[in-house]
Amino acid sequence: MAVDDYYEVLGVPRTASEGEIKRAYLKLARELHPDANQGDPATEERFKLVNLAYETLRDPERRRQYDMFGAGGPRQAAADPFGFGGGAAGGFGDIFDAFFGGGGGFATTTTGRRGPRRGEDVEAVLELDFARAVFGGEEDINVRLPSTCGTCNGSGARPGTTPVTCSGCGGSGEIRRVRQSILGQMVTASPCPRCGGTGEEITSPCPDCRGDGRRTVEQSFVVDVPAGVDEGSTLRLTGRGAGGVRGGPPGDLYVHLRVRPHPGITRDGTDLRTTVHVSMTQAALGTHVGLETLDGTDELTIPAGTQGGREFRLRGKGVPHLQSRGRGDLLVTIAVDTPTELTKTQEELLRQLAAERGEDVADADAGLLSRIRGAFK
Repeated sequence: MAVDDYYEVLGVPRTASEGEIKRAYLKLARELHPDANQGDPATEERFKLVNLAYETLRDPERRRQYDMFGAGGPRQAAADPFGFGGGAAGGFGDIFDAFFGGGGGFATTTTGRRGPRRGEDVEAVLELDFARAVFGGEEDINVRLPSTCGTCNGSGARPGTTPVTCSGCGGSGEIRRVRQSILGQMVTASPCPRCGGTGEEITSPCPDCRGDGRRTVEQSFVVDVPAGVDEGSTLRLTGRGAGGVRGGPPGDLYVHLRVRPHPGITRDGTDLRTTVHVSMTQAALGTHVGLETLDGTDELTIPAGTQGGREFRLRGKGVPHLQSRGRGDLLVTIAVDTPTELTKTQEELLRQLAAERGEDVADADAGLLSRIRGAFK
């Protein structure tokens, strides 16, 4: 592979900043990546050259020596049999970051992220009334969460002091290890165990939070419950979780919903179900009954001759669809109650009705004898 002017290879001037060099490199890497140009040897060679140019110019010391001695200088990367330069791991790490969001098969590079850590995600349970789950609305929830310490303002350091540069990583927030392999130098990086990746350590911790930058307090949030949620639904409140360590961004709050049962209504998907009890005579002759729904009181017409178990459908009286418009239905099942403990007059009237309809019923005396026998068992 011929060695060209690395600035010309990347298409940047010799005065280009580090950011300009990286942007030019990423643009070319996307265009020339082997996965996008399979079976094109010329493009593959150009891709390797772009990599080599970036690896040389991205490092201030290597760039200075290149500007002084050119590609044949003491830091020449041609000793690498694959033509990627001694820092191939970093180059491929950036390529795979650009295409896949990090991680590559050519190098084992884990980039540590300096700075305060994000707070933890927190889970909580919110119990709702049945009607609130159906129609939605605002609910308050109280949660105990780690929050920014007011004494040190989240720094973790005793008032009047400040964090200092970590002695373990020199402020980089990561520990790098370099080893040789058949592909050249392999660089691995991991968060510094001393400072947890922040690049700073606390020499004089805050007396209230003990250097964590957080204190656990009870916080109250308003949860906007969407109409149509059901038992087991989970809502995410972004940024309402635990505060980050030493001023880091907060995590999220996941609210798991529990729904209290209704005394007379059950749920079946987006439909609601209820049962209306009517007497035998009401079912036979027909009637109008008051029906308590979640929307208020409705009147239900029971036609004459209605049988027990018959179902009536009240359209649009069910649960709102969670991710679309409209509502389910209210399904009303009729239960016909058989009268008990009849008065003598009522019994006679029923016997007259049975006789009129030609129906066989038990004799009155048979019923009395049956009760007497039962008392002596």
